[in-house]
Amino acid sequence: MESKEDIRRQILSRVKKIVVKIGTGVLTNDDGYLDKEQIRNLAGQAVELNKMGYHVVVVSSGAIGSGMGELGIEKRPATLPELQAVAAVGQSKLISMYDDCFKVHGYHAAQILLTREDFEDRQRYLNTCNTIHTLFQLKAIPVVNENDTISVDEIKFGDNDALSALVTNLLNAELLIILSSVDGLYDAFPAGKSKPSVIPLVENVSDEIRQLAFDFKTKRGIGGMQTKLEAASVVTNAGEAVIIANGRATGVLKKIVQGKPLGTLFLPKEEKMTSRKRWIGYTIKPKGKIYVDDGAIHALREKGKSLLASGVVSVEGTFHKGDIISICGKENGTVIARGLVNYSSKEIERIKGCSTSHIVKLLGYKSYDEVIHRNNMVIL
Repeated sequence: MESKEDIRRQILSRVKKIVVKIGTGVLTNDDGYLDKEQIRNLAGQAVELNKMGYHVVVVSSGAIGSGMGELGIEKRPATLPELQAVAAVGQSKLISMYDDCFKVHGYHAAQILLTREDFEDRQRYLNTCNTIHTLFQLKAIPVVNENDTISVDEIKFGDNDALSALVTNLLNAELLIILSSVDGLYDAFPAGKSKPSVIPLVENVSDEIRQLAFDFKTKRGIGGMQTKLEAASVVTNAGEAVIIANGRATGVLKKIVQGKPLGTLFLPKEEKMTSRKRWIGYTIKPKGKIYVDDGAIHALREKGKSLLASGVVSVEGTFHKGDIISICGKENGTVIARGLVNYSSKEIERIKGCSTSHIVKLLGYKSYDEVIHRNNMVIL
């Protein structure tokens, strides 16, 4: 039986592209200002990984935290205009500092600011991927952040943990490293003099694992362990690995790629998803929901079948042919899959529960036999 150390080394031996997410708490000091020494340290490590042959992308928080420090604001703003204004001040300071730190090593910082729309529009999605892959051929390290000054949804409920998972899937990167203010996923909440242990390896982000998402959020950051576990779930389900580790540990990035036992390693699923299925399953916001019966769930999960109208129980939301929707169980509403739908919500309301042979009679035409074809579906 392989040891945890052997498993870690085996997974890391296959890594070529790495996404490094750096949290606000890792980049700023207690006063809220950017910690230039810390950025210089991590920038140097990123360059060192590049020189070792890895392609590295940095997903960096810190724009709002940086702006708060520059403006002398102690408490994170509560209103959207304030958040956007503070981010506008902080982002330029953040990327300038990265560029200064990379230039010492002969590299440049390539700023990439993204919104959710950049991922949901297929053309923009592919263009972003092509741009980053082109930067890999230059002496530049992509530094990705949310475009906080215009990204309303992301500032309201988003975080860079989610963004880093999307970037990892965009690039088919074999490893996402989430650098945090904690050493990894703990097996208990630190209380008093108790010292909980870091869980070295997680096979699956189960409900039991999610219960260990103790709240370590900082006053300047918005992502706690829960958002990191969600990111780990998205990436590992697509077939890539995730490590959560302390961003202030000495030489953390180099030690991780060397297989040293730092942080918590989340194992990837054995089967890698195609780029298209990652886009369908984890990138696009679903436009609506279809609830299906137990027979349909069994056919989708166990037999690899397409979704037929006969298995549909009800429809929620308004959507059109070609939209991505969620497929949910009728009993508890659990999302079991996502896919590109062949019929609109109005059409499915008319054909739900009927056999394929009756579609023409009910609609006057039949564009497809399937409501969602298996090739356009991702089981979650």
